[in-house]
Order: sequence, then structure tokens, then C-alpha cells
Amino acid sequence: MFSTPTSENTLCSRFFLRLLYFAIFFFPVMTCKDIHPIRGRQVERSQKEKLLGQKGSVFWLCGLSGSGKSTLAIDLENRLGQKGIFSIVLDGDNLRSGLNQDLGFSDDDRRENIRRTTELAKILCQSGVAVIVSCITPLQEFRDSAKENIGTGDYKEVYVKASFSECKKRDVKGLYAKAATSAVPAFTGSTSSFEEPRLPDLTIETEKESLTESSSKLYSFVMSTLSSS
Repeated sequence: MFSTPTSENTLCSRFFLRLLYFAIFFFPVMTCKDIHPIRGRQVERSQKEKLLGQKGSVFWLCGLSGSGKSTLAIDLENRLGQKGIFSIVLDGDNLRSGLNQDLGFSDDDRRENIRRTTELAKILCQSGVAVIVSCITPLQEFRDSAKENIGTGDYKEVYVKASFSECKKRDVKGLYAKAATSAVPAFTGSTSSFEEPRLPDLTIETEKESLTESSSKLYSFVMSTLSSS
């Protein structure tokens, strides 16, 4: 039950309301106008790339869970390393276990997940790193946003293609079995939509190719891109 208001409670309430009013209208609130990014004083991108002896670029691997994105990304990182090319894999699950662990799987949370991943990839790319992103990235608007933010010249979209039925058959992480029992909410391709990329720079059909063929195709594309940058 609620207690009957007393004169003391009323005075406290009035004081609190006045304090709140004062805080809202008289204390300055920090806005985006108060943020001043450092630009023009940092080591230039060209100098960083010269130090590394390579050009920065972002290879964004998208596709359904189980399509082979992470497998291809890790293989690519190893092959680039053997050639003396410094690369970093930004894997969706790895990021969700750390940087993006506060996000769920609603469209808004997925959008924020991609935004954060994009910003990180952009920073690394501008520092001369070959960035390999492995992330479902289910909607076209997410991919368009990433491309716009990173820059058309730096962003290369790779669609790792495999049908839902094939990915379900593989079910490497056991997610499809859980989704079948509604244990995984908003599961991409089932209860959450996946839009096929309109114009990817490269399509790798892991359902029709061997791992060796798919890996070689990706590696050749990446080497060609980096050498022509």
C-alpha cells in the first residue's frame, strides 16, 4: 500500500523537482557539438602503409551462419601471413563475446553491431591493415551502410553463398537444431530475414565448391585487390 503523503514528504518532493529542473535547464549538457575528433595531426595513412609495406583494405565476408565465412577468413589470414601481409580477422562471434556483448539480435541491435564493426574495420584499414570481416550482415541496408562508411575504394564485399538447407545440414555450431525448437530467437534465414547481396565484388558458392577451391578463389581475389591498390 502507498503511504499517506506527509508534509515532510511533500517538501522533499518539491525540493527534488526543483533540483531536477535546475539540473535540466542550467547545467550544460554535452552534445556531439562538444566532441572534437583529432584530424590532420596524426601520422598519415600513406606513411603507415609505407611502414607496413602494404595497402589497407576491408574484405567483408557475409552470408548465412554455417556458410563457411569464418573458415575462409581464418584460412585467408594464414595464407596472407605466409606472404608477409599483415591482416586481422574481425569475426562476428568474437566481437559479440567482447566489444558487442551488450547487443542482441533485433534489427536495431544488428544495425548497431554492424556499425561498431564498420568503425573498427575502418580504423584498421586506414592504418594499412588488410581487414577480413566475417559477419552475417543479413540486410542490404547494413552492407550499404558499411560500404558508405568505409569507402567504396576500400570496401570489398564477398558473398559466401550456401542455401539455408545446406547450412542446416552442416550445422557446425548446433544453432539450426536449436532454432528448430525456438531456442534461438530471431535466427537468420528462418525467423529473421536474410537478403542476398545485390552486387557483391565476389561470390563464393561453398555449396558447389570444395574448401580448397573456395579458399583459392578468395585468396586470388584478395591478392589481386591488394596488388592493384
